[in-house]
Amino acid sequence: MSAAKESAKIILDNLRAYIQMYREWGFEGVSVKWPVQDDVGARRAVPLPTTVQPTVHSNADDLTALRDEIGDCMRCKLSSGRTHLVFGTGDSEADLMFIGEAPGEDEDRQGKPFVGKAGQLLTRIIEAMGLKREEVYIANIIKCRPPGNRNPEPDEIATCSPFIQRQIEILRPKVICALGTFAAQTLLGTGQKISQLRGRFHNLPILFSDGSPAGIKVMPTFHPAYLLRNPDDKKRVWGDMQLIMRELRSDR
Repeated sequence: MSAAKESAKIILDNLRAYIQMYREWGFEGVSVKWPVQDDVGARRAVPLPTTVQPTVHSNADDLTALRDEIGDCMRCKLSSGRTHLVFGTGDSEADLMFIGEAPGEDEDRQGKPFVGKAGQLLTRIIEAMGLKREEVYIANIIKCRPPGNRNPEPDEIATCSPFIQRQIEILRPKVICALGTFAAQTLLGTGQKISQLRGRFHNLPILFSDGSPAGIKVMPTFHPAYLLRNPDDKKRVWGDMQLIMRELRSDR
């Protein structure tokens, strides 16, 4: 092999090694411009770029992928009576996540969580905390409306709860507010009543997809729909929200 060919082979081998290294680091590619000719035919070199942008991975991308995975879900009997599957909305980087039990009639019609009268009350609670709905994330344990807004049944919860678990793993919120009995009992794996659970934080152990363990603080409280029927308990809920605000501030 001639010296020129040997030199070219070494250069190509080095380029292959660098490209493989960039791929392992998460870069999609390197833009290269070859020497070009100017108007008078003289060859001039165009410099290689000095920086390469890595692939950006976000919680929003992961949530979109999860929604695509759920698809037009037919995994349980609730699918036959729903209008829209209600996945969740809000800030994919939120520190605070609200989780209810199941969509109601308004949510089923619009495909968004907490948009009826109970949702309007939740919005006012969030605003009283000094936040906006767009700054938190809101979802439900069950993604489809139970007929007549009945309570979710155990098989429906068992089928659907892995999806809220995945949403929690993606978001990694600092605090979860569990709205109502079914949300609190499902997240915490307990049979205790909401009146016994509210008013204090509970630890939710989570093993994230990267293998790292963590404990997320969960504050159970009364569901906004319950507060519409029992307005005297709004003071208790506001006390729970104050504990959440204090916890969020303590992490800053």
